[in-house]
Amino acid sequence: MAARKRGPTAAKSTPKISEETQKQTEEIINPNSGDPLITPSKLPEIASISLVFFALFFYLLFYHYKIEEDLRRSIVINLGLSVLGFIITLVLIPVASKYVLRRNLFGYDINKKGTPQGLLKVPESLGIVIGIVFLVVAILFQYFNFTSDSNWLVEYNAALASICFMILLGFVDDVLDIPWRITSSLDAGHTTIIIPKPLIPYVGLEILDLGWIYKLYMGLLAVFCTNSINIHAGINGLEVGQTTVIACAILIHNVMQIGASTDPEYKQAHAFSIYLVQPLLTTSLALLCFNWYPSSVFVGDTYTYFARMAMAVVGILGHFSETLLIFFLPQVLNFLASCPQLFGFIKCPRHRLPRFDPQTGLLTGTNDGTLVNIFLRWFGRCTEKQLCIRLLGFQALCCLFCFTLRHFLAGWYK
Repeated sequence: MAARKRGPTAAKSTPKISEETQKQTEEIINPNSGDPLITPSKLPEIASISLVFFALFFYLLFYHYKIEEDLRRSIVINLGLSVLGFIITLVLIPVASKYVLRRNLFGYDINKKGTPQGLLKVPESLGIVIGIVFLVVAILFQYFNFTSDSNWLVEYNAALASICFMILLGFVDDVLDIPWRITSSLDAGHTTIIIPKPLIPYVGLEILDLGWIYKLYMGLLAVFCTNSINIHAGINGLEVGQTTVIACAILIHNVMQIGASTDPEYKQAHAFSIYLVQPLLTTSLALLCFNWYPSSVFVGDTYTYFARMAMAVVGILGHFSETLLIFFLPQVLNFLASCPQLFGFIKCPRHRLPRFDPQTGLLTGTNDGTLVNIFLRWFGRCTEKQLCIRLLGFQALCCLFCFTLRHFLAGWYK
């Protein structure tokens, strides 16, 4: 859950504010409309960090690996459309923010309670903008890459349908605040697995058809991915930041697999993943410009459902679900730490957030079983921004661990 309290509930408990606090609040309010100022003030920082990643990505794509010209051209076209999606998202978020505020879709940032920022109405459910732009970019790309008889067109449309369903479900959850979660699973593709080489003498097979068991596993993977971000959240920038780090790791992994393989079908599977992850990454980066600390918008369940289903789709249809799970290691650890509260063995409050001290601006970890609180208990009190950077750094280290593990197991495991 994000670190916010719904507007009507929070309005009843909004404290009286001093003259000084009122003055500070007015400085971050648009004098013409009375709404919070919404500007992509973090654009230079986000763009600078993004350029470092894309420099590595282009190096691998154009120089390090010999990739077929047709495949490379499709990736570049997709990237061009994704960059266009980035620009459109930057333009649309401030516009959409005004509309959601008019409909009272806003919240108060709990981690800033007692400060001027804690009194602001922060527009939420802005993930709907990202989802719509993503779908438009993905649909447009079909006309540049797939023919009507393409084998991958059916799976591509199945992926978009699954993602579209989760965007709708997330937005319904944001608007109605429903207490349950519904997720979808994918039935497209084969149901076989490659047996790890050390186990072949014992199993007696190189390829095993698991049938319904494989579909059950993939369904559970989709369920986990679409819910994991919701319980590893609560501070500005964490939801979107996780997504961008994992998306970057997925892109690097796909390029490496394309460059190292000679199997055309295997290359297409990883190219398929790239076609969906690039627009996910660029639109998420645009959202991060507004959602980074101090956040001027909230992403809502719409974004978390959409982003995690998109990554579940590429992991399943791109045939690297094992690697995806290692990329999700922080989310797995957070889920395991949360199990006692999630399954009712220990009392679970609505918001499992750290305690905020408005005098020092520091967060203190509680006894709730989340990675956010565990980091604060282990490494000490810190600001919300510092905590987010630490958690995203841990996410990046887990992705690096996955690449290292794959390097040492290559040729021996599979």
